[in-house]
Amino acid sequence: MIWLSRVYQAAVRLLMRFIHWPAPMVLEGEGSVLRLPERLIADGVHKPLVITGPTLHRLGTVNGLLQALEAAGIPATVFDRVANDPTIANVEDALATYQTGSCDAIIAFGGGSPMDCAKLCAARVARPQTPVRAMRGMLRVRRALPPLYAVPTTSGTGSEVTVAAVVTDEQYRKYAVTDFVLVPRVAVLDPTLTYGMPTGVTAASGMDALCHAVEAYIGQSNTKQTRADALLAVQQVYRYLPTAYRDGQNAAARAGMQQAAYYAGLAFTRAYVGYVHALAHAVGGRYGMAHGVACAILMPATLRAYGPAALPQLAALAIAAKVAQPTDAVPVQAEAFLQSLEALNRELGLPAALEPLQKADIPLLAAQAAKEGNLTYPAPKVLQARELASILQSLLPANSETARSNAVFPIRR
Repeated sequence: MIWLSRVYQAAVRLLMRFIHWPAPMVLEGEGSVLRLPERLIADGVHKPLVITGPTLHRLGTVNGLLQALEAAGIPATVFDRVANDPTIANVEDALATYQTGSCDAIIAFGGGSPMDCAKLCAARVARPQTPVRAMRGMLRVRRALPPLYAVPTTSGTGSEVTVAAVVTDEQYRKYAVTDFVLVPRVAVLDPTLTYGMPTGVTAASGMDALCHAVEAYIGQSNTKQTRADALLAVQQVYRYLPTAYRDGQNAAARAGMQQAAYYAGLAFTRAYVGYVHALAHAVGGRYGMAHGVACAILMPATLRAYGPAALPQLAALAIAAKVAQPTDAVPVQAEAFLQSLEALNRELGLPAALEPLQKADIPLLAAQAAKEGNLTYPAPKVLQARELASILQSLLPANSETARSNAVFPIRR
């Protein structure tokens, strides 16, 4: 089956060279969200639906945008019932609100969950007779969406620039809908919207962005541009995430993390991710664990499981992150990067183990991750279910200390 995965990935990689990759217009800088109504007017929008989360609405984070829209003569309808992991029911509720309110555009305001819900709501507007589950996979929307705008208030998912949206079905399984039409028209990178982000969300979303960049960089579907975007994102995360975590009002750190998430999104939307994400989707769907937290915990162990296949790429990431010297041996550089991930997790107060993981669930979760990753994700090495199960086994709470000390790349001085 390994050869089949690689043949499929090579065919997709070849096809993608001939496809135009859309990118949103970017409004950037403090207060840039207040310039969004100008774009809506230019696009002929009269009544947008703002899709956000209940906390952002309750705290008034979205009020500045709503007031700016009202001042511009653009009445907005708000849908704020998005769950932490958007469900098909969320999407259908948002669609009903869109239709009842006679809306003609969608603004996603928030983190990855409102973004995903908004993208899939827009897809359902474009294809009202097609259920979300029938759009699962690649290029199954294939219809022009209503105008879609993205205003991220976290710095992690990069969904403001990606071609994908993730949803949870009735059986608590996560899956992705991927299509070029899901890229928003405009992405607003306003760091002031992230100032109130709790430290836990800062940590989780930042590690999600880092995981996107790392998995994109080490994969086999890279281009010169995606490698450059991924390296820039890694550099930004290592430079700014600890500061953003300690001082949420630091303007430079917040802006730097928004850029990191954006460039990581540019990288992975074309180069894809790997088994860290496949495992995180399985674990998150089963236990409701925050995606960024799951990625952070899974990343060191999963990268080690690739063994020598990922060693040169991890070494390059170590140099970009400034956690190793260019004169060090490649195995030393690679191990330094893995250890820096573990150290960063500790600095951000993230656990070393998958606390809710149950041993009895491991075979099912490993099978789900293998099914998601083996065909589509161009990881450095194809991992089978038994190898994925071993990764999960090492991250059971009782085993986490052993897993941390079990380096694949021996350090030779």
